[in-house]
Amino acid sequence: MKKFSIKSLLQRCWRWSFSLGLIVLIAACSPGSDTIINTGALNSRYTEEQPALSGNGRYLAYVSNRAGSRNILLYDLQLQQLVALPRLNRQKTIVENPSISYTGRYIVYITSNRGIPVLALYDRVTRTPQILNQWYQGLVRNPNISPDGRFIVFEGSRRGQWDIEVLDRGTNVELDLPDSPLPGISP
Repeated sequence: MKKFSIKSLLQRCWRWSFSLGLIVLIAACSPGSDTIINTGALNSRYTEEQPALSGNGRYLAYVSNRAGSRNILLYDLQLQQLVALPRLNRQKTIVENPSISYTGRYIVYITSNRGIPVLALYDRVTRTPQILNQWYQGLVRNPNISPDGRFIVFEGSRRGQWDIEVLDRGTNVELDLPDSPLPGISP
């Protein structure tokens, strides 16, 4: 039979408390499992910047550094939750300067193609991103989309200096009008 002394009991308690404290410290300092999908809050402990508000005031598009990469997130201010943007954000791709149309159907932003900034448009109805400036000879930055989604303005360097460029998407584009909510989304 083994005898317990106060000294051995204190040593065991100290070891257990030290081990438990170390585990708690490691868990508290670890990055955790904050991912884009499971964190529905507007702000997180990561950098959130470059906000853009939809014309109707319901949606907020912004750049976030959650999940270890820069992504565009869309937050529904009415429902107070993030909205999924399938196929918009890609790994190892930088996105910047989102601008959003009236009901949030269209998001225009800057992304990179082999290190060169390009102008891109995401349509929430078709869930497709598209590069808009493959024809443009120069760098682009700071895009802004009109409320109806037809016109996009941006800064371009085609002439060797930063100029304002206007892109008309044409008369055949489906406009984002105040009285036309996105399909499948309640107003």
